[in-house]
Amino acid sequence: MSRIGNKVIEIPAGVKVDIKSDAVDISGPKGVLSIPLFADIQVNVADNVMKVSRTSEDKPVRAKHGLVRSLLKNSVTGITTGFTRNLELQGVGYRAQKKGNTLVMNIGFSHEVILNIPPDVKVECSEPTKINVSGIDKQRVGQMASDIRSQKPPEPYKGKGIRYENEQVKRKAGKAGKK
Repeated sequence: MSRIGNKVIEIPAGVKVDIKSDAVDISGPKGVLSIPLFADIQVNVADNVMKVSRTSEDKPVRAKHGLVRSLLKNSVTGITTGFTRNLELQGVGYRAQKKGNTLVMNIGFSHEVILNIPPDVKVECSEPTKINVSGIDKQRVGQMASDIRSQKPPEPYKGKGIRYENEQVKRKAGKAGKK
């Protein structure tokens, strides 16, 4: 029994769902996303409600039931409202700026760190120490935010580095020193 897979997905106004044999195309005001379907997983649309069901009780099919439902729900949310991840740069002299389709960061190295921005993800630097990553695909937004953070994750002694907004970094005490 899949608790997540059995939940229905509300389809808001302005969202169009096209079910094919191997994929579900969802289009809306922000764009189009295509979600692949697995064998023995079916999607039905009726009265602005999408329902995911399975035709087999095999373990791999049961495992994918909730996955497909979550992917469809995230797609509907993405094309209506979108997803956003906010990052903060903590450290003296740390700053970021967008130049064309690249993100240039000064994060304490002897050189600038340059990251290419994929075309389906939008990156903005509202302040020199704040980076906003947004888009319609939750996985692509999260991956880009993770790639940015992995360039200089927050360290536990001074807390310097790139962190997600409102992320709590566990701080460690430094050396005790001689007495």
